[in-house]
Order: sequence, then structure tokens, then C-alpha cells
Amino acid sequence: MDKYRASAHESEILPNLLGLTDATAIGLAEFEGFLRADIVLTEALMPTTKFTLNYLLEMHQLALGHLYAFAGRYREVNISKGGFTFPAARFLPASMQQFEQEWLREPLPADHNALLDRVGAIHGELLFIHPFREGNGRTARLLANLMLEQQGYERLRWELIDAAAFPRYVAGVQQSGLGNYAPMQVLMRTLSPG
Repeated sequence: MDKYRASAHESEILPNLLGLTDATAIGLAEFEGFLRADIVLTEALMPTTKFTLNYLLEMHQLALGHLYAFAGRYREVNISKGGFTFPAARFLPASMQQFEQEWLREPLPADHNALLDRVGAIHGELLFIHPFREGNGRTARLLANLMLEQQGYERLRWELIDAAAFPRYVAGVQQSGLGNYAPMQVLMRTLSPG
């Protein structure tokens, strides 16, 4: 399994609170945590729910707090994936404050296409920043689904991002970091059931 790495020498198995040493067991524990978080957050979702930095941190803690001591906190290590280096950890608090100010403070639009565009930009920005040590993609996907559900729309069909579509997804994240949200917004529309 190709995990995000803080350095080339770091083990693929992240230290965890359950003492798991098998990648499959860790993957299952992560899956169960995100499933539990999805259920809890969906049941608690209200029209007045505010998607803030605290909400994101609590979401991450709820999903991975049983497994990782770093859950619910910004990463303290620099990470890269596939030759792409994510923004440095030391800038995360400022980057996330700017993210909240630019993307989370405004009410979500009610129009489906405008909402998909907004969710696409938020998704791309959040993944580009990559604030967590583990679970960034799943946190961002859950956030996108909750934003859509809050406005009365169906969840995105993330399963459509298969091996063939994944390079477009990664390119959309990278373009989002440059302020070009169109690739991710187009992708969000293809993932929308209606």
C-alpha cells in the first residue's frame, strides 16, 4: 500500500492506538471509523449545521480518534504522494484559516449546479492543503456528501473514480492549488447522480 510519507524511510504502517501492524487490519479500522463518523454526522446534520474548521477537526477525530493519536489535529510532518509534495506543515494553521474564510463562511447555494461547483472548489482546495496526517480524501469526500445532503441533494458517486479516472482526480486537486477549480468542478458534475 502506497501511503503518504513524511520521509522516504518512514514505515508504511503508521503508529496507532490499537497496536495494529497489519495494513489490512489498519485499513479496516480506518474504514469502520469513517463509516461510524458518516452515520453520526448524517444523523446530526441540520439545515443550520455550520461547516467550519472545528467541524472538520471534529469529523476527523470522530473518524480516526480510536486509531490515531493525531486524529483531529493538523499534521506536523511534511508529506508527499507520487512525487507531489503537499504544502508544508508549518503553514497549515494559516492555510486552514484562509480556507475557512474563503470557502466555508458563505452559505451554500441552493441551486444544484452552483452547489456542485462550490463543493468541487472546496473539495479540491481541502485536498490540496492536505491538513491531516491520514484520512484527507475520506474526510473531504464525507464533507462533500454532507454539504450536498444538507441542501437536499444526493451524495456523490465516488465509486466512479476508478483507476482510469484517478489521474483526472489528482490533476483536479493539483489545479485547485493553482486556483483553477474547473477540472474538479467538472468531475463533481460527473459524480452527481442527478
